[in-house]
Order: sequence, then structure tokens, then C-alpha cells
Amino acid sequence: MSVTQHNIVKSAQGASNSAIRHDWTRAEVEAFYAMPFNDLLFQAQIIHRQHFDPNEVQVSTLLSIKTGACPEDCKYCPQSARYDTGLEKERLLEIEKVIQRAREAKQTGSTRFCMGAAWRNPKERDMPYLTQMVAEVKSLGLETCMTLGMLTRDQALALKQAGLDYYNHNLDTSPEFYGDIITTRTYQDRLDTLQHVRDAGMNVCSGGIVGMGETVADRAGLLMQLANLPEHPQSVPINMLVKVEGTPLDKLDDMEPFDFIRTIAIARIMMPASHVRLSAGRENMNEQMQALCFMAGANSIFYGCKLLTTSNPDTHEDVMLFKKLGINTERTRDYSDEAHALLLEEAMEQQQQAPDDLFYDATAGKKAGKQAETV
Repeated sequence: MSVTQHNIVKSAQGASNSAIRHDWTRAEVEAFYAMPFNDLLFQAQIIHRQHFDPNEVQVSTLLSIKTGACPEDCKYCPQSARYDTGLEKERLLEIEKVIQRAREAKQTGSTRFCMGAAWRNPKERDMPYLTQMVAEVKSLGLETCMTLGMLTRDQALALKQAGLDYYNHNLDTSPEFYGDIITTRTYQDRLDTLQHVRDAGMNVCSGGIVGMGETVADRAGLLMQLANLPEHPQSVPINMLVKVEGTPLDKLDDMEPFDFIRTIAIARIMMPASHVRLSAGRENMNEQMQALCFMAGANSIFYGCKLLTTSNPDTHEDVMLFKKLGINTERTRDYSDEAHALLLEEAMEQQQQAPDDLFYDATAGKKAGKQAETV
């Protein structure tokens, strides 16, 4: 190892402690990316254990309450009205249907129910409907989360008063690379919405997407923006781009799996008390890659076979992976042990009937025809 490389590693190791910081520098973050992989994961795992049970993962379920016809031009998103991805538009779901899906999510072990609408921002005529939806899901004993686009200060307050626990609004990428991905809203627009959410007293869910053709410096810039916010997001989703035919990013090369795992580990080091969510792209990750992500500090996922418009591993696959790894799920107060036991038994029966494919190429995945979503 050269003197320069040695100094970079020492700098990163010195920066990786469990203190909550909001003054990260670009040099520190890029030094993390230059660390040997095993050293980085070791540092991340130490910090993770200082703040969380290392064998517990928070589980959420995500439902699209309004699909397609979004006026934004986000180049990764199949819900943009500007791209022909074959996605059918859907109106805002009836509250009764949303409540039924929330009950089903709770029975399979989710503790948080997330509702997403493909909007630039909610209209005032939609707010009474949305606040009623939040209140009724909350009454089931679930944490509530929404992603509806940009919010005004008054809209954030109304959702908080209805009982909304979390609001998701991703920064997506670094400020420098942002204009290459989105032109219909500014980076400051996103930061303003996050400020409105914080001011209303809600928890912030904010992360980004990697694998969009960005540089390591851009990944460092994204994590810097998140970690240097006035308060760290309570939930930090790290999404791996799933390419969607018809979007401008559908021909990009696949992201190197170890680069993705590094990003998870660095997010854990920089935001030690936040839940780091292993989010979009899990359908293309094998069990070994996901296990390394959990080792790197990921401790939140979505259950269910669909994320808004995209594929996600079936719930029984996640249950079986958790069983193999000895991972437990965070539970709501009146969570049904019987329902979880039944789900586990069903998953084990399916596993016994399937061929043994425990080891396979970490870069292989079911890529054809997948639709991407980032939450």
C-alpha cells in the first residue's frame, strides 16, 4: 500500500465513530470509498451494533395509491408521463381498498405502511381524502408513511395532525449530478419539502438512487447532503437502479454489487442512528449480496412482491432469508405471532420443494422486463 493510500485509509478509520455529525467533508466520504472492503464493513458493523440490534430488521409495506401520469421528468421513473413504459394509469385508490391492504400488511409482519402517489405535489382537493386515509391506517396500530411529491408547510402540518409518522422525499443523487437526472424540480425544492416535514414534527425518510451513471464523487455528494442535514433522516432508503425499458436510463451498465454494498456501509457510518433501508433493486440481488448489505448496516426492507410499480422479492423469500440469517423483524404491539408462524411454515415448505441454489453469481438477476421504483 502506498503512503497516500495508507493516509486515506487512516483518515477514513479516524472519521468512522459513532458520534452524530453534520459536518462531513467530501475528502472524508471519498476516503471511505477507498478503504479495503473488509475494513469498511468491519467499521460499519461496529457502529451498527452501537445503535441497533444487529439481528433485527424493520419491515414496511409499500402501496401505490395513485399510479402513473406524473408530470415530472425523472429519468429513472416509469411513472413519468413523458416516457412510454407500458404502465397503465390508475386513479387514486378508494380508502376501503387501502385499509384492506394495510390489514394484510400487518398480518405478514410489517410495522409500517407506506402509501405513494405519482404526483408532483398533492392538490388541496386531495388533502381531506389523504388525511382520512392516514388516520384510518394509523388506527390499525401501524406506523404510517406517505410519499406524495413536494409539500407546502400547511400540507405537512395537516398530514402530521392526521397522524402521519414518516414522509418520504428522496434527494436522489448529488447536487452536481441532479440536473442530468431531473429538470422539472430543483434540488432546493426537495430540501424545502424536507424542511417542511421536519418543522411539522414528522420523521423524515430520505435517501437516493445509485447506479444511474453517477461517479463515486456523486455518491459521496449524496451521502454528504443527507448526513449534513440539520437532522439525519430517521429512515435512509438506498435504492439500486432497476432499468426500465422506455426510460432514458434503460441501457446503462449494471452497477457493481460491491460498490452498492460500500454505499450501504458508508451510509451506516455517517448516519449511525438512522434506519438504512435496503430498498429498490432487491429483486436483482441474491441472498449473499443481501446478507452483506445487512452486515454493512442495512436494517430496513419492504415486504411484498411489488414496490409501487416494480418487482420485489416475495414475502416468503424474505422470511426464509431472515430464518437463514437469524434475523428477527421489529413488531407492532399486537402483531400476530400465529400469522408469522404460519407464513414461516409455508415458506419453509416451498423452500424444501425448490432446488438448492444457495450459491450463484452475485451479478446475475432477473433483469428482463423489470420496472423500477425508488422509495
